[in-house]
Amino acid sequence: MFFKTVEESIELCDGQKDSYSTDPLLPSTPTQRTFDYVLVAHVVNDDTDQKAQRQRAFIQQLEKKKISVTRIVHDDKVFFGLRAPSEMFEDYQYLLKVSDSCNWCGDERGSVTQATRIRMVNFILQHTYINTGENLEELLMKHVFETMFCLHERKKQKDLKKKWARWSGLFTEQPFNDIKCYFGEKVALYYLWLGWYTKLLVPAAALGVLVFLYGLAFFNTNPLITEVCQSDIIMCPRCDKRCTVWQLSETCTYAKVSHLFDNEGTVAFAMFMAIWATLFLELWKRQRARHVSQWKVYDWCEEEEELILEIVNDPNCQPKQFRHSYLRSTLVLILVTLMLMLIIGLAHALVVFRVVAAPLMSEGKWDFIKDHANIVAVILGAVLHYLTIQIMTRVNRWVSLKLCDIEKTNSFAATERSFTVKMFTFQFFTLFSSLFYVAFFLGRINGHPGNYVRIAGWRLEECHPSGCLTDLFIQMAVIMLLKQTLNNIFEFTGPWLKNSLSRNHAKKLERKCGHCYRKACRDEQGRVEPCDICKLRDWLRNYHLANTDAFSLFNEYLEMVVQFSFTTIFVAAFPLAPLLALINNIFEIRLDAIKMVRLERRLVPWKTNDIGVWTKVLEVIGVLAVIANGLVIGITSDFIPRLVYRYLYGPCTNGSTQTHCMQGYINDTLSTAFMTHQAIKKDFGLEQMVLNGFNVTQCSYRDYRSDEDYALTSQFWLVLAVRFAFVILFEHVVVVCKFIVAWFVPDNPTQVKNDRMHDKLARLKEEIREMKRSKSTEV
Repeated sequence: MFFKTVEESIELCDGQKDSYSTDPLLPSTPTQRTFDYVLVAHVVNDDTDQKAQRQRAFIQQLEKKKISVTRIVHDDKVFFGLRAPSEMFEDYQYLLKVSDSCNWCGDERGSVTQATRIRMVNFILQHTYINTGENLEELLMKHVFETMFCLHERKKQKDLKKKWARWSGLFTEQPFNDIKCYFGEKVALYYLWLGWYTKLLVPAAALGVLVFLYGLAFFNTNPLITEVCQSDIIMCPRCDKRCTVWQLSETCTYAKVSHLFDNEGTVAFAMFMAIWATLFLELWKRQRARHVSQWKVYDWCEEEEELILEIVNDPNCQPKQFRHSYLRSTLVLILVTLMLMLIIGLAHALVVFRVVAAPLMSEGKWDFIKDHANIVAVILGAVLHYLTIQIMTRVNRWVSLKLCDIEKTNSFAATERSFTVKMFTFQFFTLFSSLFYVAFFLGRINGHPGNYVRIAGWRLEECHPSGCLTDLFIQMAVIMLLKQTLNNIFEFTGPWLKNSLSRNHAKKLERKCGHCYRKACRDEQGRVEPCDICKLRDWLRNYHLANTDAFSLFNEYLEMVVQFSFTTIFVAAFPLAPLLALINNIFEIRLDAIKMVRLERRLVPWKTNDIGVWTKVLEVIGVLAVIANGLVIGITSDFIPRLVYRYLYGPCTNGSTQTHCMQGYINDTLSTAFMTHQAIKKDFGLEQMVLNGFNVTQCSYRDYRSDEDYALTSQFWLVLAVRFAFVILFEHVVVVCKFIVAWFVPDNPTQVKNDRMHDKLARLKEEIREMKRSKSTEV
């Protein structure tokens, strides 16, 4: 036997004894009994009621497994306190000792921690069936039981509040070992990953700010901005019937904002961020290896752990068979495709909204909106996109769960991986479909005077003469600010309000418990047996906290990985994205910590040695970042047209040093349309074009076309060729740099390899010593 009794030998991860209650009203004692889980149900007075019968049947099944059940009725609810027997953990430890991958599984080699007890009892609860074939999940869905939860340990909870879950600790190091001991390796690795991601955002944010300041330094002296602000060029109407001609100088502010994010520094920054994404992942793998090696779970195997728990739960269990159905896979693939088509269709609806909103607002009552109809339409489109994201997030979750049900995976871990891939795919398309349209299609398929492209009679929107990158910047800025700010507010205030409302009731029970404890007695083994009020007080304290489930941690990962996508994929359009992410993450770490420790029920302390499929997702995002940033710089921004103009068409091509090399660039990117009365009526639905009381018969539009027949000029084809050449060159250079970085930075530090070798050697020597002792005993 590995220990005397579980009650007398539960230890902290550092080997110190843990008293289960450090409540100020209850003196701490290492022998006080505690509970592993609590089930809650509504009181049913009718014994013939089906719910009551199923409740009894489930409790009886637990008692058959020698799980002790304490029943306490409070108001209209009945609470079942569950505690597993010590023999169950003895079996678990023995199987762990003889398994292939868990010979050195950290705390499990000694006494069993409360985190391990919770994990095992949770598994047993999920795999206990009544005679109707229903398990606890189905009973919860049918409201036989209201909820289930494990209890916070008051002493460790208090320590975590002091060390970690407080706003005053924003810039202090996180106690990863304490987090691991209390919440398990799975939660600890999330905070380890988030902390590492936040640290590496510092250089990215600093460089992004420098790029922004570079654009700001030439804010008033840049010849392109001066050319727009002092221009007398008359531009063609942006829409039909409701719009008229306008002067290019009206968009002076827009041109200034464009230059802040579309300058020469953007190219270098995009290359840096693509390489940064790879460096971050490689360094993260090293960081992970160090910690999982210290926690002795480096060789931990998910499948073997689940088999051990299956045997502990039912010694006569049969292994779940791996299954694969081409029919189910085909059905899932078809449904995923249909879902993606729906999401892309919503992106098209947002495009239509922008197309319709701009001309409608241009004839509104307010002068400001009329003068800035296009910008207002872009901002409203971004806000509507955010609302669509919130709605589709719930739809995507429901669809992903249903698709996982169709697949019928053989374990919870496999279901979690499948759900993660589907949910992220749906969220990615929901978030980025509209951004991809703005980045790569806006202003490139709208046509030209005499042949405009229309949707339901409405003309497609055009890019601003200063470029399309500002539209992409506005979309990203609105979505990132709204998503991060509002999500954090809702994520924190919900649990906080629920916790605040339950405090008054808890204080009454605290007073009753203090009086009751003085009458508490000890059993034959010296363990404290507090009265029902004291037990109930602790259960209700946990009951009134915000609920958590198997996918609670998934929500945190999804939020951060989506942010990582915004920070890397379109960073060329928004260099301040890493700064916003850094500021958000500094608060996000403490917000999540306060929420988990103070405001939410305790998460099941799952064991793991990696962040799972999220690593693959991050690697895919890193590849997409290279492709997207290359396309944004080469196709969306004006970097290439400016480059071509500077060296082939600008004033410096003739050796002139009297003028700036970019002088005349804006005029070079515009083509002129000479409009007859018939053409004006056909293209714009106007009887005549008027500006400041004068009739206008010609206007300019952004494109490289001939003034006579609207044919594309040779400059257009040259610029297009250079664009594609740049994209290919950019992506190949960055990909090569990524491979070099991945090769140069090993996944495992040398110290980790040496420590693992010493551990294996020590284990083998111990096996030899045990074999020899066994032989000597036999002799």
